[in-house]
Amino acid sequence: MKNILLVCAAGMSTSMLVNKMQKAAEGKGEDININATSGGDIKSYIGDADVLLLGPQVSYLKDDYTKQYGGANGIPVEVINSLDYGTMNGEKVLDWALELIN
Repeated sequence: MKNILLVCAAGMSTSMLVNKMQKAAEGKGEDININATSGGDIKSYIGDADVLLLGPQVSYLKDDYTKQYGGANGIPVEVINSLDYGTMNGEKVLDWALELIN
């Protein structure tokens, strides 16, 4: 099973995106676990994550999270495209996350 972790300021707006991504995953028959959290709770989820996606509002955390969790032996850390985030395009974000994992 693949694990995708989304982080935003409070975890609220990304929760809506997670729902859209889950529906897209079900439609594709993918077995994927997707979680949303705030930056303060990231340590509760990061251990299982295969990719870490940041909401545009916390893009300033990318360098720090890349140092902590990314790098040569870590997981991909990227910022979600603002347009895809704003339109809650769960399918597109899911496809991109799967590309990053593979």
